[in-house]
Amino acid sequence: MEKDKKSRVCVDPVRDVIPLSVWAAEWLERRVIGEATRRNYEGFVRNHLVPRFGHKPLGGLARRDFEKFVKDIYRGGAGLAASTVNDRMVMVAAIMESAVIDKRIPENPARGIRISRRDAMAVDEDEIPTSAAVDLIAAHIAPRFRLTVYLQSGTGQRPSEALAFCTECRRPGYVRIRWQVSAKAHREDCQTPFVPLKHRLEKECRDVPTALFVEQEIDAHLLKWKPVPVVFTGQKGKRIRLETFFAPRQSGAGVMPSISSYGYHFKKACLSAGLVDLDGKAKYTPRSLRHFFASTALANGVPIHEVSRWLGHRSVKTTVDIYGHLLPSAWDRCRDVLQRAMRPVSPDATSRPAEEASSSGSARAA
Repeated sequence: MEKDKKSRVCVDPVRDVIPLSVWAAEWLERRVIGEATRRNYEGFVRNHLVPRFGHKPLGGLARRDFEKFVKDIYRGGAGLAASTVNDRMVMVAAIMESAVIDKRIPENPARGIRISRRDAMAVDEDEIPTSAAVDLIAAHIAPRFRLTVYLQSGTGQRPSEALAFCTECRRPGYVRIRWQVSAKAHREDCQTPFVPLKHRLEKECRDVPTALFVEQEIDAHLLKWKPVPVVFTGQKGKRIRLETFFAPRQSGAGVMPSISSYGYHFKKACLSAGLVDLDGKAKYTPRSLRHFFASTALANGVPIHEVSRWLGHRSVKTTVDIYGHLLPSAWDRCRDVLQRAMRPVSPDATSRPAEEASSSGSARAA
């Protein structure tokens, strides 16, 4: 103890009895962060961290507790992507690190805990719908959302990107994706319903080629509903006007559809179409349509670096981790290449068996 005092690593055991819920609330209150980030952090603390550890004192938490916590969240059906869970664990580690700095605990039990990309990223083949299932979902979903089904399955857009589709997105033979619906778009007081794409700045975009059926679905949508002008202020203070496809068309008709409201209609469409699992729950989610786009393109020989760019992934490695196992044709090509390199088959060897088969067939006929 005297040595710890001299090295200033001594921790007063009375100071580590503060509950994690109280310490996390104090930590969040002291942070200078954006409103969206604060809301995401508060939601994670409220929905996951506090129910699991809120009653425990800081000094009663061990590394194994957080390791099991991460595994249970990801595998337990919370609906959070691996990248989201890892991002939130950076926040949890920062909360615990502040307790170390404040001399409440000797070390940080949450430092460096995350989900392995190898274990978390690969998509389950059962999560990918068939083309017939995509059409069924489109047929049963609320008519105003039919186009979103084909924007996702035909161009690989995220749900938030499809909901932000506007006239400026449509180009000859392709779509230009520049905006996504804000997480606050469903709120009455939201002043910025559209925000830049994930991992992108306001002026950045990505272009995705469009098949004929996507063009036809856009035309069919425009025959029923005219675009709605929405004016908002961008991140740099500039006023922006978009002719949107999915904004409310009457005053007092509600706010911009959110990912949650779209997810509700999507789930309802799956149930109505009979696309359910053994428990009677919806078999697919809106993200499944994005998987359909990527897996279909890759299975038919589209280069993975192109698919990665169209999906808006930060790195092609992300695309490989998620969809690389869905390319069995690569195995066949590998076998053929190595066979030709090591044991090339001569023309005589290929023709001889055929000749022998022909002569034996003639002998049997005689």
